[in-house]
Amino acid sequence: MWPAFISAIEFVLPNSAIVHDKYHVVSHLTKAVDSVRRKENSTLQKEGNDALKGTRYTWLRNPENWTDDDKKTFKSLQENHLKVGRAWSIKEAFLVIWNYTYNRSARSFFKEWYFWATHSRLKPIVKVANMIKKHLDNILTYLKYPITNAKAEGFNSKIQSIKSAARGFRNFDNYRTSILFYCGGLAMYP
Repeated sequence: MWPAFISAIEFVLPNSAIVHDKYHVVSHLTKAVDSVRRKENSTLQKEGNDALKGTRYTWLRNPENWTDDDKKTFKSLQENHLKVGRAWSIKEAFLVIWNYTYNRSARSFFKEWYFWATHSRLKPIVKVANMIKKHLDNILTYLKYPITNAKAEGFNSKIQSIKSAARGFRNFDNYRTSILFYCGGLAMYP
């Protein structure tokens, strides 16, 4: 969503559709939730309340991946009506947008979600909601072209681990050979 990337794409590929990766959009929301949690935890600890201590990953993890302990922790924290709980609910509610098929329906949903987010009085959430609104057209392009750059990110991660495992290469050809060997999907058995 960086303006330099957008302008470069518009310059080089003027007729292309830009699809902002949903991972990065959700990542911004997740960071906002964590920011709310950190600030609230700090305030609570000054009051002698350790309710949020050790709950960071409960708020950051996908609920589908929660352990039994995460579920118990979350259930007990729900009763406290914490700001981080509101922030988390706003983030989770936004995820529904990826399930829409029609642009008009998604925009209608976003309008309601945006009102909720911007009236939450949670500065990090408001900031991300405004950023999402600014880029909404390119976010909703996902409905027409449901693509992500997850495979590219996966390859990049694998290449970075190859580079780090080797502690550097003497020349580019060795680096390239190693990448092709580990990422090329060669059948090693006859």
